[in-house]
Amino acid sequence: MRLSTLNVNSVRKRAPHVRQFLESAKPDLLFLQELKCKTEEFPAEAFAGSGYEFHAVGQPGGRNGVAVLARIPFKVVAEGLPGEEEDTHARYIEVEATGGRFAGIYLPNGNSGGAEGYAYKLRWMERLRAIATDRLDDGIPFAVLGDFNVCPTELDLAPGALPPTDALVRPESRSAFRALTHLGLTDAVRALHPGERLYTYWDYGPAFETNRGLRIDHALLSPELAERLERAEIDYALRAQEQPSDHTAVTITLR
Repeated sequence: MRLSTLNVNSVRKRAPHVRQFLESAKPDLLFLQELKCKTEEFPAEAFAGSGYEFHAVGQPGGRNGVAVLARIPFKVVAEGLPGEEEDTHARYIEVEATGGRFAGIYLPNGNSGGAEGYAYKLRWMERLRAIATDRLDDGIPFAVLGDFNVCPTELDLAPGALPPTDALVRPESRSAFRALTHLGLTDAVRALHPGERLYTYWDYGPAFETNRGLRIDHALLSPELAERLERAEIDYALRAQEQPSDHTAVTITLR
């Protein structure tokens, strides 16, 4: 089984990139983030005949948005993260497939909106920890993939790429990420590539050419899935294409 995640930074602009990725990587499930469109504006025609079905959760105003594309049967079980009724951001989708639960997330960045913006990020992470706890307690094979907007350690960003006050590297953000792994979720990329400087995001400009990047797109696996982990890949060629997203895809392979 192959699971992928990709922050597209506008799905309507990057639809050809996504279609090409589906054809080359052939993931069973691909989670997209930052659609930047309403649900009804998702470019369905771009994926016609691809063998993939999709479910999108968009948001008015050209912000946020998540989706899943699948070439295996799936059922959508959640279009939002529980725990805060007034939160209308399109940042979470969860599906049931092959006897497991798979969530795609677009975790808040936390650098905008001042103190409240950062507090929202931390509340969101606590809500994610709560739903992960429920899934693990139920013994359900569970994975969370997406843009976490957290560099878990100093190894996950180029030296000097961010100041220590940035929400992606603040101690509270990293602590909240560790709280997820302490539940028993395995960081798939780090499990197979310990000690390596690997990035999934590079700002536009010279950052990609100089490899001044961040690793903020992650795949966390429950113990049942972690035992099946075979490969974890970062698609650098996708980021090198013309007019790419500033992120690239992460793909994990389970036996």
